[in-house]
Amino acid sequence: MEEILVNNFNLLISTSRYNETNATAELWFTLLLSGDKYPIISTLKFPGLIIALSNLNEKEAILKFKEILFKDSDYFQYILKIVPIDYVCEPNVKTISLLIQNHYREYINKNETFRISLKRRKHENIDRNRLITMAAKKIDNKVDLENPDKIVRIEILGNLCGISFLKQDDIIKTPLNNRFIQS
Repeated sequence: MEEILVNNFNLLISTSRYNETNATAELWFTLLLSGDKYPIISTLKFPGLIIALSNLNEKEAILKFKEILFKDSDYFQYILKIVPIDYVCEPNVKTISLLIQNHYREYINKNETFRISLKRRKHENIDRNRLITMAAKKIDNKVDLENPDKIVRIEILGNLCGISFLKQDDIIKTPLNNRFIQS
């Protein structure tokens, strides 16, 4: 499978290794069924990961996928997880921190708690603690590492970085042996 270079995406999809082609087809049909006539789906150099740029708003796409899964919990056969992505940027500490500090108020209300979650792939030279400290520095809300109201999720994928402001149930997870929607 050839990697297509894409520098913008709003969905990050996980599948099992060697099932990227099947998951891509499954996602394409699901996006069409959800009302996106021209989704752009791309594999990455990371086994088991796919990105997609949908014409649907990322959170709207998740809601439509949940409607499908509510009717048929075994609908996804190859897709294991779908994470909506709000922003894409270059993977450097200053850019990521500024983006989070400039936009967190749009997603996190004053009385809500938060935590920052970081997933790094092929970019371990970004120090985890430094990035999280810099990103959280100007967020006035309380931190709750166990049960936050919102999660600021940073996905570093080589030379791309996706940032999401999520509620716990904004991520769809479908384990192989017991498919379900995480609530």
